[in-house]
Amino acid sequence: MARMALPFKFLSEIVESRDLFLHFDRDRKKGGFRWKGPHFLAFLRYLIKLRPNYNHGRFSDLLRKVEESANRLCKYKNFTNKGIYSAKVLHIMDYFLPELREFFAVPKPQQYLSCSTFKTNELVASFIDFLLEDLEEFLGQRYLSRFFTVQLNPLLKNLKFLLIILGDTPFQRTELEETNNILADIESIANEAGIFFHSFFFTTYLVKETKIAAAHSVLLPKFKMVKEKIKNHCITVSNLPSVTTRNTDLVSIFIVDSVLDYLNHLINNKARLIVDVKDQITTLHEELNFSRSFLRDIEVQQNKELIEYEMQLRDLAYEAEYIINWFTAGEVPVWYLTLRLSNFIQKNKLIRTALPEIKLNYGINSLEVVESPCEVSSQVARSIPMVDEIIVGFKDETMQIARQLVRGPDHLQIISITGMPGLGKTTLAKKLYNHSSVLNHFDKRLWCVVSQTYERKRLLIDILRSMTNHKEVKFLEMEVQELGENLHKNLKERRYFVVMDDIWNVEAWHDLKMYFPKDKTRSRILFTSRNKEVALEASSNGIINELPFLSVDECWDLLQQKVFGKALCPREFLDVGKQIATCCKGLPLAVSGIAAVLANMEKKESLWQEVAASLSSYIFKEQDILEISYKHLPIHLKPCFLYFSAFEEDREIPVKKLLSLWISEGFIQKNEDKRSEDVAEEYLIELINRSMVQVAKRRSDNGVKACNMHDLMRDMCMRIAKEENFLNVIKE
Repeated sequence: MARMALPFKFLSEIVESRDLFLHFDRDRKKGGFRWKGPHFLAFLRYLIKLRPNYNHGRFSDLLRKVEESANRLCKYKNFTNKGIYSAKVLHIMDYFLPELREFFAVPKPQQYLSCSTFKTNELVASFIDFLLEDLEEFLGQRYLSRFFTVQLNPLLKNLKFLLIILGDTPFQRTELEETNNILADIESIANEAGIFFHSFFFTTYLVKETKIAAAHSVLLPKFKMVKEKIKNHCITVSNLPSVTTRNTDLVSIFIVDSVLDYLNHLINNKARLIVDVKDQITTLHEELNFSRSFLRDIEVQQNKELIEYEMQLRDLAYEAEYIINWFTAGEVPVWYLTLRLSNFIQKNKLIRTALPEIKLNYGINSLEVVESPCEVSSQVARSIPMVDEIIVGFKDETMQIARQLVRGPDHLQIISITGMPGLGKTTLAKKLYNHSSVLNHFDKRLWCVVSQTYERKRLLIDILRSMTNHKEVKFLEMEVQELGENLHKNLKERRYFVVMDDIWNVEAWHDLKMYFPKDKTRSRILFTSRNKEVALEASSNGIINELPFLSVDECWDLLQQKVFGKALCPREFLDVGKQIATCCKGLPLAVSGIAAVLANMEKKESLWQEVAASLSSYIFKEQDILEISYKHLPIHLKPCFLYFSAFEEDREIPVKKLLSLWISEGFIQKNEDKRSEDVAEEYLIELINRSMVQVAKRRSDNGVKACNMHDLMRDMCMRIAKEENFLNVIKE
């Protein structure tokens, strides 16, 4: 079913029109209220948001009625008689407003198409969020009387508090009966708030202020009762055995450093914001600081039990930061923060209690801070320049395709490089793009990355930018047709060479081919695709080049160059090295990934034997081979790597933006001698040197300006991020 596109702009003009307001304003003078409309748009947005997953018989019917009414309203837009126009609007609103009542309650899980993916606290939170948006829209209206501000601000504050605590840990432990009981109470009061709001503010009938005040006086004491239950629940949960409900199983202990800095800033610079809880926050800072100092030792002694304590401390820091942030914003009362701070301090004491036994069991003799792997690897990253792309094999293919590009027929011809992921199609295309014979032969060279999902406008912008010095903002202002004409004009009567990298289906070519002139200038289009059928469908006269796998000798040659550079491989590594190269099954990407693992470990034959054994245990899957690269990443680089799952496929990622995001997420270790940006750049360089991230653009000083990720590496990144619940990618 096509997604409904309501005319929001037009509806907004109608419900906010001065003529309609003046019509309703007579009711305000009579001590009453009648629906004025702007908050109705917030309800429509909520309805549209529900639609993809909502499974309700009358849901689509209701949306259709809203759409029909909107279209009918369009007819009256230019109505000359304003009084009749207002009456018509009211008549249409009367048609469906009463039927909205059922949507002013928390949806039940069974009303969703995939109910198992929704927890009760998430459904309640989503509904409260809608009520808040609606309330804020309503309170933001012009000419609103002080009566409504006084009546509704307490309701707004209470709902905000409920929304915040639903994101707090005690209310996410839905495996506990106690939690489900309190969630039922919160759902009940949210439903009553929904009924209150619908009854008085989604009606075209006159509602007296006295009735609103009476209903409001009944509702507020119920919020007070729920708050008391919330207080008791927090105390109950804190006394139960700890069951950590994490956002992710991935350790990023540096978030604790970030939270310690934040707490220190509050204590020393924002004391007025925390005057009622300063002593507790100071105690929490001291407790966290002690545990963090100890856990620095654990970073060099990786062990499951030790990592568990890192996770507990990290989760504690996340929880504390969440609630303290809301408190300083004025949205959480002192009593709740006081209660939670006591919980946090108690949790940290439990971690501290376990430390002596850990020291004894794992031979940690002191709490002196030692050099951690991340400090060592950062030094390595700074001392080793970025590895330039090493190309092994495909000599015959390079010469063959180069000849196809510069020779052959006068007409426009499509030449394709096909083969499975990881074979080096893009690498070969880049080599050809910069080949001397190509540079000398063509007037214009253009490049775009298509990917599995694409936008025609985006592709045209990428192509135009690849052959001009214009900034992207210039092209963003153009429509598709103007972009296409611009491209056609620039290529007319010119000999051009276009690379369309990673094309998945022939539709992408059909969407663009009209913009490429078919003059007899011996122009060429080069496809890279994992699908041979794309090339066959695009042109019956095209040339298809299927890339072979690398030979065992070529794999070994590439592995040696990646690990040892120009130095010779030591004799003791020859046999095991060739065994590892054989296990890579001819895939250059797999060779590069494993070579990075070997290059970053101590040069011991026994360690290489372990890698060989790991590779031999896999039934051949390129994802499994690449996963070894991830497993051997230092722990501080894992969250940085998985963060790439948040970016679109095949998009160039600005390094400045990426590093800033890493820092704000708390992935970067504090270093007194270096700026956080410099440490973050070292992390990126190390990921590049490990062949897990690719350089897309360089700065004038040869630094990295933009980066991206190979499709196969990104597939693995997305899969691991999902398995570890690292990021939830939300699709509209």
